[in-house]
Parts: sequence; structure tokens; C-alpha cells
Amino acid sequence: MSLRINALDTLSTFNDGELGQLDLRQRYLRHIEVNEDGFEKKCVSAHITVSALVLDHTHRKVLLTLHPKVGRWLQLGGHCEVSDASLAAAALREAREESGLEVFDFLIDGPVQLDAHTINCGGDGLVTHLDVQFVLVAHENQEIAISNESLDLKWFDSNDLPQDCDFALVRLLDKAQQILAH
Repeated sequence: MSLRINALDTLSTFNDGELGQLDLRQRYLRHIEVNEDGFEKKCVSAHITVSALVLDHTHRKVLLTLHPKVGRWLQLGGHCEVSDASLAAAALREAREESGLEVFDFLIDGPVQLDAHTINCGGDGLVTHLDVQFVLVAHENQEIAISNESLDLKWFDSNDLPQDCDFALVRLLDKAQQILAH
């Protein structure tokens, strides 16, 4: 199955019940249907990205990266690659590349949240990232390793996040905690 087909299937079944999320889902599906290159950076108006909020095995800590372009603490993630078989595989690859951790479990089978945000991509100007957000749980006894895609990498207590965290990150963590509570 191609990444495009997987994304259409994954997003078609995504339904967390929130009206705003359902509107985003429709926007993402339209983007993929209209843009053959909708996952690639060359699709400069917008492209599908993935991210992964990584929890430790106790579910009490969250791993964040200090993003060099944004200058804030964010969940791990980035662009899809041609070799990615699925959105989940892309999120897992990004988490491994950016954390040095190897072994994870998905909190649920599928994305937890969608988030569209516009950033300045240098020479390409403003671009919208249509981010598909997953939550991963890292197995214990693994050491994190900072990558060249980050200024810093650190575990934070889930109740004590950095003050300048993006609202979408806080909302993603809240959703993860709600899933864990049920």
C-alpha cells in the first residue's frame, strides 16, 4: 500500500468527535486528493507532515525537542518520505531519528489529533503543515540521543511543560491523558 492510499484510509476513519477536527480531516483529504505531491516539501503551499508525542513508560513524562527553526519545545516529527509505507511508519521513523530511542508502542491504533499550522520555511516563504499527530509510549531502559535536527532534547514532567509550549502540543497531551484515563 502506498503512503497516499494509507493516508486516505487513515484519515477517512479518523473521528474524534470534535467539529474542528472533522473539518481538518476534510481539508487533509481534499489536499491529498488534489495534490499528487501533497506529502512533499515541493508542494509549497501546504503538505502533510507527521508528529509523535512521546511518553515514557510510566506515562508521566513527555519527550520534547527544542526546534531550531521555531525556537520552542515541540513534539518530535517532520516530513514524510517516499520510503514511508504509512503515516504511522513516518511518525515512528521521525521519533527514532530525533530521539535516539528505538522501541515504542502506539498509544492507540491511529492518529490522536490533526493540527494545521503555518511556518516560515526560509526560501519557500510561508507554508502550511497539515500535521497528523500520533502518541507513542517509549519502552523503558533506553537512552535518548539528541539529533542534528534539534537544539536540545529533554524529558519533561507532563504536569510541568515549558511555558512557551504550543497550544496544539498541550491539547495533544490532554487528549493522550484522556485516552489513558479510560
